[in-house]
Amino acid sequence: MLRLTRAVRVAINPPGAQIPQSPNGFAGAPSMVGLGRHYEFLVSCRGEVDGASGYLIDIKAVDKSVRRAVLPMVEEACANNALVDPLALLARALPGLEREIVEEARRGPNGTVRLESVRWMLSPTYSVEMLTRDGQVGAVGLLRQRFDFAAAHRLNVPTLSPEKNRELFGKCNNPSGHGHNYQFEACVEVPVGDAAGVGFDLQTLERVAQRAIIDRFDHKHLNVDTEEFCVERGGVNPSVENIAKVFFGLLREAVAAEARGVALRQITVWETDRTSATYPA
Repeated sequence: MLRLTRAVRVAINPPGAQIPQSPNGFAGAPSMVGLGRHYEFLVSCRGEVDGASGYLIDIKAVDKSVRRAVLPMVEEACANNALVDPLALLARALPGLEREIVEEARRGPNGTVRLESVRWMLSPTYSVEMLTRDGQVGAVGLLRQRFDFAAAHRLNVPTLSPEKNRELFGKCNNPSGHGHNYQFEACVEVPVGDAAGVGFDLQTLERVAQRAIIDRFDHKHLNVDTEEFCVERGGVNPSVENIAKVFFGLLREAVAAEARGVALRQITVWETDRTSATYPA
């Protein structure tokens, strides 16, 4: 079994604009006119690879499916109902996209392909995603947003000797600590369909994350100013791995208290642009 993911980038242009044809699918087709909107859809398909062609599905078929099943609904909403919940809109579009993917697969060399998920990037940090589960299209929705905060920490294990700590952690064992511009992304599972309308949206997630994590840890020395990471007071060493686990526990409780049926699925914390930890993986 194999998963293939295709990024389909589109421009939603103002009503009445003369839309030029564009060969630049990398940047998004059609070309943007005036103050258009740019969106990206990440479509994941799952199945067995065709032995002759080596394809799971023709990527051009994925592009066509998104433009036929999803794009008209998004264009209509942008023109007439821009306050619609993006996750609800994507849930309505998903059955049509599923049918398009299946039909395109039947016309191609491989008829076993199924749609696994589609993730709509509304901004570089904010996205909604619909998954298929147990054959039910649109049963699960995911809401993601990324945040940042600044903090200092020191990696040090009191039960080890100073020499062993320096050997293990290097410059990260500096007695005065050192700082990072951290980022974290929360991924929240939200009911859709009959259970929709639970009242959990992007603004709710941002408010909860601010209260549960950012207000608590931003511009702090984690080892000194927070009980979660002060080893001498029963906390854990503030590695990026432990930070991800602590943040998950704190935000999970805060999210669950907001609305019935909503659950934090995972958190990813970036210590630098090259190092991140996700919990649970």
